[in-house]
Amino acid sequence: MSSAIEWTDETWNPVTGCTRVSPGCDHCYMFALYPRLKAMTVPGYETEPDDIRLMPERLDIPMSWKKPRRVFVNSMADIFHPRVPFDFTYEVFSVMQEASRQYGHIFQVLTKRPGRAVAWWIRYERHFPMGWPASVWIGTSVENQKYAPRIAVLSRIPAPVRFVSAEPLLEQVDLTPWLESGVLQWVIVGGESGPRARPMDLDWVRELRDLSTWAGVAFF
Repeated sequence: MSSAIEWTDETWNPVTGCTRVSPGCDHCYMFALYPRLKAMTVPGYETEPDDIRLMPERLDIPMSWKKPRRVFVNSMADIFHPRVPFDFTYEVFSVMQEASRQYGHIFQVLTKRPGRAVAWWIRYERHFPMGWPASVWIGTSVENQKYAPRIAVLSRIPAPVRFVSAEPLLEQVDLTPWLESGVLQWVIVGGESGPRARPMDLDWVRELRDLSTWAGVAFF
């Protein structure tokens, strides 16, 4: 479905549900939206937010989009959640590769579990003789300095575009090692919204913007 998220065009959720793994998850919009979708009897949201559900009937949705677009994969889930079987993740990647080949789509995969992404790639790399699909960007979330090492794990994935989502940004974060080394090609920064939003200092954002610009890395 079309998205209000400014850095993408569409969202595609072949998986629904997730569990909190770090402070950035505390006020995740998925947990706020889920009860509303459940009340509207939207398929995939019949139970509770921490019930991980595979939606194979949604796999072919990107093949219906005939014009190229950027697609945020699993805005309401994490494709590398431990309860998502690796073989289903492979099905999702197969669709992404074919839809990109036919229609030029770009797929944006964001995970808080880059270690599981690496484990998946090690197991399934042989199915991709041309390497990691160029049309699949992969990123990880870094809300504070404690979780910046997720980027070091992400660096083990040979994707042409690796990105970090510092959203919600909860404290000053130094990404210099990964900006200087070329690990990252894109940095997204944002704060929280809503009545319980935690504060974000604009100087934290400006510092990341300036560092990204200096390193020649795209910044949003």
